[in-house]
Amino acid sequence: MDELDRKIISLLERNGRASNARIARDVGVSEGTVRRRLKRLISEQIINVIALPDPRKLGYNSEALIGVQVDPDKVDDVATKLANLEHTRWVTITTGTYDVFTWATLPNAEALGRFLRDEIGAIEGVRRTETFVNLQVMKREFGIPA
Repeated sequence: MDELDRKIISLLERNGRASNARIARDVGVSEGTVRRRLKRLISEQIINVIALPDPRKLGYNSEALIGVQVDPDKVDDVATKLANLEHTRWVTITTGTYDVFTWATLPNAEALGRFLRDEIGAIEGVRRTETFVNLQVMKREFGIPA
């Protein structure tokens, strides 16, 4: 990956709907070059082209970051099961007090409570959870600094 790839990625992070022609003009190369670069970046799984919805506008009014303490021999299994749950959007294995963190979006606080008790609480190996309910999202993006 070189500087041109980084510029293309940076432009797409700001506007995922930017056309190849627009990107080409902004970085000073041909449209064909941008098309080939994007095809390679996607096929090598360096980038994924996704839509980033606002959960609240889709009726998910309860968002939470959930720290999960897990039996040491079950961390991978628990993380995989969390990743397969409908309402989890992001799952990571971490160091520190919690072995796994997950971000979940649900319609309301009651649904969040059921999710914590009935779905996460039912996973074998989960010892304890701590839930941090989002009060206000100040920034929502998934990218890396250019």
